[in-house]
Amino acid sequence: MKSIMIVGTTSHAGKSTIAAAICRILAKRGWRVAPFKGQNMALNAYVTVNGGEIGYAQAVQAWAAGVAPMVEMNPILLKPQGDMSSQVILKGKAVGRVNAADYYEQFFQPGWQAIEESLRHLSAEFDMIVCEGAGSPAEINLKHRDLANMRIAKYLNAPTLLVVDIDRGGAFAHVVGTLELLEPEERSLVRGIIINKFRGQRSILEPGIKWLEERTGIPVIGVIPWLDHSFPAEDSLDLFERKPSRAKGELNIVVIRLPRISNFTDFDPLESEPCIGLRYLSPKHELGHPDAVILPGTKTTIADLLVLHKTGMAKSIQNYAAAGGTVLGICGGFQILGQQLADPEGLEGEAGRYPGLGLLPIKTAITMHKVARQRQVISNFPQSGLPVTGYEIHQGRSRLVELPPAQANDYQPLFDDTGLGMVDSSQSIWGTYLHGIFDNGPWRRAWLNRLRQQRGLKSLPTGISNYREQREAMLDSLAGMVETHLDLSSVLSP
Repeated sequence: MKSIMIVGTTSHAGKSTIAAAICRILAKRGWRVAPFKGQNMALNAYVTVNGGEIGYAQAVQAWAAGVAPMVEMNPILLKPQGDMSSQVILKGKAVGRVNAADYYEQFFQPGWQAIEESLRHLSAEFDMIVCEGAGSPAEINLKHRDLANMRIAKYLNAPTLLVVDIDRGGAFAHVVGTLELLEPEERSLVRGIIINKFRGQRSILEPGIKWLEERTGIPVIGVIPWLDHSFPAEDSLDLFERKPSRAKGELNIVVIRLPRISNFTDFDPLESEPCIGLRYLSPKHELGHPDAVILPGTKTTIADLLVLHKTGMAKSIQNYAAAGGTVLGICGGFQILGQQLADPEGLEGEAGRYPGLGLLPIKTAITMHKVARQRQVISNFPQSGLPVTGYEIHQGRSRLVELPPAQANDYQPLFDDTGLGMVDSSQSIWGTYLHGIFDNGPWRRAWLNRLRQQRGLKSLPTGISNYREQREAMLDSLAGMVETHLDLSSVLSP
């Protein structure tokens, strides 16, 4: 199998971004390329056309390669639940929940089998597989059961690139230490070092590069400058480092940073809007007076609901809504906006019933069956007749509570599929199960224009492209920048 392996000295070294760039570079050179990550731990997920879940980063890498995302590109996805356990997604389907101590005993062999099957499938369809590792390949306490790094590189006999984040400091020690901890057969696969996120003058770095090459015998094939491209993050740790998109915009929108926040890639299109100042707010902080408040998806809805009540954020949001503020919820956030959440089987923890925020007339039960599918619907709000695409990933079942006759017309469905979301008569409180809703450019602008009208601002044009076209332009720009500073000849030559 023709392949490249990309590993990092640490988490957040930039592996996902480099892998996406290489996918686009090779695709533009005429290769048919597939991304691959054997095992991924992430709460940002995407649903393939066949209804399988994979890490969102692998979906973006597939789009970078110009191909449709497939479950074989990420055969194992672990979705942490915050209690030392994770839901296991194997080849796109949820197969159980397991704690860290039992995971490898139960899933190591099935996981490796899924990886081998996926690699064989990809090798039959593609010219090149661009593999991404996870964390560090040199975690000596985990290497014997690592399903993401050098085990895959050895299986493929893949030329391996080692990425280091120089912005964090200690880059030379990270590279030398990582190589020192690899086994000889693993180290022999490392064909190049990539210094990533460099902010200085290349001439000042040159003596260090020369020393590193002489010390390791491995060439530095790229020094990638700090890039402003915002690649979708794999986990919520990125949000602690993320600054507001703009210190102050014409519209200021707050996303509540729930402890187990998931699929916050939903809001990347909002960050791309020049008029919006978007910030992620801890439930412990003051809500203030933004133009809109968003409750995002969460892997454990009830636990995060309890955090909102405990911190007082639930009451703050209720007061904000009562004063006419705009509040919306997506997936788990939609469930939280309802009157009640029930977990009769204890799937998220302790079985019981819990009061929601009471802003929408729904009750939700957490169920074993998981819904994961792509959707195409027609909008009723904020403008009727707009085509909207997205995807569902949820285990809850929500139902409309019986309303008094006087309130029968106080709510309407968001879409022609009445079960996918609702909005109140003031059009200020709404929720949906649809991820990716803001990717739809005309729909997003129609909603933003409603907020702008409340502020007395001029409406934005709605005849715009969807976010995927902006993403394509960003991927082209990313690949062009990386290609300028990266020499792949040594890993592509026979």
